[in-house]
Amino acid sequence: MSVKSSISLTDPLDAFARSLVSKGQYSSVSAVIQQSLELLRQKTESDDLENAALRELLTNRQKGSFVSSAEMDARLEILIERKKRQYRVER
Repeated sequence: MSVKSSISLTDPLDAFARSLVSKGQYSSVSAVIQQSLELLRQKTESDDLENAALRELLTNRQKGSFVSSAEMDARLEILIERKKRQYRVER
């Protein structure tokens, strides 16, 4: 079902849309606008899903255990020493 709407475009956007029509990529300026809105809808839905996934990840992470700065420093020192031994790096 199609609904008629009246819109205003800036001169550069109008020129761009008309150039796509003149190149034969679209049948009309209306088709350009419809495709543009469909792409924007898809991007918005994708962004919404990504944001929801990130919110869930952060929420789950906040519920987990945290490591103190001192504990992280100790873990990193152990990791560095292990790698030095593995690659026979002089201290």
